[in-house]
Amino acid sequence: MKIDVKKIAKLANLPITDYEEEKLAEQLSQTLDYVNKLEEIDTKGVEPTSQVTGLENVTRDDEITNSLSQEEALKNAKSKRDGFFVVKAIFDNE
Repeated sequence: MKIDVKKIAKLANLPITDYEEEKLAEQLSQTLDYVNKLEEIDTKGVEPTSQVTGLENVTRDDEITNSLSQEEALKNAKSKRDGFFVVKAIFDNE
């Protein structure tokens, strides 16, 4: 199967050299051959699955807990004004 790598690269807005075109054409061809081999496998009777390791995501329930009051949060602040932390600006004022 001849793959038009230049066209694919153009659609993806990727500039490629002639060497890269040859290499990518070969790699893409090998990938498609492998996918075609996978299509030959008989999967009748095999139940679909999204993962096979049996691992589960470990999460905890969201629980509302007490947090710091504004006064407690600002208690050790180096600089504060009107109930907020004051920090040096990180943007230029140009």
